[in-house]
Amino acid sequence: MKTRSATFLALSTSVLATIPSANAHSLGAESAGFITGLAHPFLGLDHVLAMVAVGIWAAQTGGSAVWRLPLSFLLIMAAAAFVGAGAYGLPALEPMIGVSVVVLGLMVVFAVRLPINAAMLLVGLFAVLHGYAHGLEMPLASSALFYGSGFILATALLHGIGLAVGKQAHQMRLLSRLSGVVITVAGLFLTATA
Repeated sequence: MKTRSATFLALSTSVLATIPSANAHSLGAESAGFITGLAHPFLGLDHVLAMVAVGIWAAQTGGSAVWRLPLSFLLIMAAAAFVGAGAYGLPALEPMIGVSVVVLGLMVVFAVRLPINAAMLLVGLFAVLHGYAHGLEMPLASSALFYGSGFILATALLHGIGLAVGKQAHQMRLLSRLSGVVITVAGLFLTATA
């Protein structure tokens, strides 16, 4: 456990070290790109719900899923964002993102335990959708490196929130299932209105 904490701390420090210092009078393109990327996942309810759900589901599953599911999501999302940054919009991307929220919510509601590779594949599939959307929405003036660092850090924070909720909810199963119901219902709403 101490090794995982040290690894997480080292990764977090590395990401934070890439943040350029803010100028007192203007943020500069790099800082603005990082802040835009950092804010992006928090500005979309679909992203917040999916990323928190990944954390809750990972906590419910336990074992190596606690770090493998969030890490899979992060890596695949980053690769998909790189592709999305230079591509055209996908048809029905927003409804598909809404469906990802619904499915992840249902995984939490029913505390589904898939083999770890299957769970990583499912999470990775949804990460492609979310990452592609992040890439598409990257402002033209932003540095891909700083924008990407921002949304990766934000996603890791949201996964962390989900893990914390999942660990607390593990002691109170009703809370765990209720959080899944809220995520699923919100996902259905987002899908219907996309």
